Amino acid sequence: MHTNEGTLDRVLRAVIGITLIILPLATSAPVFTIAVFYWGAILVGAVLLITAVTGFCPAYRLLGIRTCRR
Repeated sequence: MHTNEGTLDRVLRAVIGITLIILPLATSAPVFTIAVFYWGAILVGAVLLITAVTGFCPAYRLLGIRTCRR
């Protein structure tokens, strides 16, 4: 498994991932009263955070995309 995400990509994924995990837990927004949106936001946030930490995105590999310089 080789890194296929650049630094900016990883930082953006981490910020958005953390936001999507915290938002449903910390707010009482009406959209998060629906279980699908509540758990969906947490799941998508977790996937973004995991890909940011590992530097590898399976979707990028399938599509042949690389945002890193190597």
